[in-house]
Amino acid sequence: MKNKKEIDRRRTFAIISHPDAGKTTLTEKLLLFGGAIQVAGAVKSNKIKKHATSDFMEIEKQRGISVATSVMCFEYKDVLVNLLDTPGHKDFAEDTYRTLTAVDSVILVIDSVNGVEEQTRKLMEVCRMRDTPVIVFVNKMDRDGKYPFDLLDEIEKELNISLHPMTWPINMGKEFKGVYNLHDKTLNLFAASQKATEDNTVPIPDLADSLLDETVGERDAKQLREDADLLEGVYGELDKEAYLQAKVAPLYFGSAVNNFGVKELLDTFITIAPRPLGRPTSTRFVQPDEDKFSGFIFKIHANLDPRHRDRIAFLRVVSGEFKRNTYFKHVRMDKDVRFSNPYSFMAREKEVVDSAYPGDVVGLYDTGTFKIGDTLSEGEALQFTGIPTFSPEIFKELVNKDPMKTKQLEKGIRQLTDEGVAQLFTQHGGNRKIIGCVGELQFEVIQYRLLQEYGASCAFNPLSFYKACWITGDKKKIDDFVRFKQANIMEDKDGNLVYLAQSEWFLNTEKQNNPDIEFHFTSEFKTQMA
Repeated sequence: MKNKKEIDRRRTFAIISHPDAGKTTLTEKLLLFGGAIQVAGAVKSNKIKKHATSDFMEIEKQRGISVATSVMCFEYKDVLVNLLDTPGHKDFAEDTYRTLTAVDSVILVIDSVNGVEEQTRKLMEVCRMRDTPVIVFVNKMDRDGKYPFDLLDEIEKELNISLHPMTWPINMGKEFKGVYNLHDKTLNLFAASQKATEDNTVPIPDLADSLLDETVGERDAKQLREDADLLEGVYGELDKEAYLQAKVAPLYFGSAVNNFGVKELLDTFITIAPRPLGRPTSTRFVQPDEDKFSGFIFKIHANLDPRHRDRIAFLRVVSGEFKRNTYFKHVRMDKDVRFSNPYSFMAREKEVVDSAYPGDVVGLYDTGTFKIGDTLSEGEALQFTGIPTFSPEIFKELVNKDPMKTKQLEKGIRQLTDEGVAQLFTQHGGNRKIIGCVGELQFEVIQYRLLQEYGASCAFNPLSFYKACWITGDKKKIDDFVRFKQANIMEDKDGNLVYLAQSEWFLNTEKQNNPDIEFHFTSEFKTQMA
C-alpha cells in the first residue's frame, strides 16, 4: 500500500460544541500536550493579553468567540494530529458543517452545567448523517453542574447516541476531587493547573483497595465503588468497531481550563480514532491508499495575514501525495495549476510544506480561482460531493457609506463572501447588492472586516425576503419569469439566476404557476451542471 506509514500515523478531527462550552480552551490544552504552544491563552479574560491560539481574527479576540474554522497540526507520541477548531456560534454553522466534511472524527464538548444545548443537537445531526465517530468530553466539572448519571441520560436521549464512560468523576464543583479511569484503573486527582502535566495519578487496579479510602475519603470511595460497579455491569469494555461505525461514543469528564482530563482524552483519541478515510465523488469512491493524488477545497479565508491581503484555500488531501511545485488538474476549470508555497498551519502561523498525505490540510495561495467544493486531482475528472450549502435565512442590502472607497468595497465583499459565511446576490441587470446570511452576527463580522481589512465603510438595510432559490429550466419560460418578476431576480457570483421569494406562500404560488421551472434550495445543482 502506497504511503501506508504516513497514512497510518495521521488523525484528522474537529472539535465541536455549543458556544461557551469550552471548545477553544480544550483546543489550547491539546496543543499544550502536543508541544505546539508553551502557554495557553485566556479566551475570555481581558486581563491576559495573549489570546487563544486558534482565535486569530481581531473580532474573535474582542468578542471571545470563534467565528472562523482554524486549522492546526501537531505531533503527539509519533502521531500527526490535524485539529480543526470550529465556530460554536449558530450564525456560523455553515462553516462548521463544511469543516465536518474534511475530518474523519469529532470531539464533542458538553458543558456539565448546561448539558445538551440547541447547537449541540444540530451539530450531532450532521455527524450522524455522515456516520462520523464521536468522542464526548464533559467539561467544567470543577463547577456545580448536573449529576453525571443525569447527564448520561440527557446526552443519550437528546443526541440519540450510545455513550461509553471511560472515566468517572468523584463529586463536582468545589467538592470535585478528580476522576477514576475505568479503562486504565487509575485515579487521577484534580489539581487546578494551566500546564500539561502527568502528575497526580494513582494506580488503583482494585477499587476494594483501602488506598482509595485514604486518598479520597470513605464517603467518596464508597460512592465511586457503587458507581463503578453499576457502570461495569451496564457498559463493560469499549467496542472499538462500534465507535468507528459511530454507534458508540466514548465519554470523558474533565476541566479543560484546569488542564484536567485532557491527557486521557488525547491518549485514547490517538489510539482509537480512525486513520484518514476516503470520500465519495460524482463518479466513484476514492480510497486514501490510491497512488494518484486527489483533494478538495472545503474553506477559503481572505486576509489571513492582513498585511499581505492574501487569500488562502484550505485543501483536504484525500488520496496519493500532494507535492509542492507539481502540476495538478483543477477539475472545474479544466486547467493545470501548481503551488510553490503550500502551507501547513498553527492558526495564523504557517510553514511551507514539500509534501502532504491523506488526512492533511494544506493552505494554498489563491488568486481567485478556487471556490468551496473545488476538486484537485492528478488528471482524473473527479468531483467530490457532499459539501453542504444552505439557502440564506436573513437578507440585507449592502449600502456603501464612502463612495471614494467603492473599489475596496467591491473587492472586499467579493472576497469575504467567497469564504462561504455569506452569499452575495446582485440585481439582474443592475448593481444593487444583497447579502444573504444564516445569522445576524455574520453581518457584524462582514461590516467589521470590510472596514479593518479593506478600509471600506458600509451599512446594511434589512429586507423582508423568505428564501433564495436558484432557478433553472426552459430558456423561454425563464426569460418570461425574469421579465415579470424583475424586482425579485438576482444573480449570484457565478451569474446564475436567483429568485428571492417574499414568503412561503409566494414561493409555492410561483412553483405551481411555473411547472417548467425548477426552484433549487441549495446551490449544489451548479456542481452537477459543471
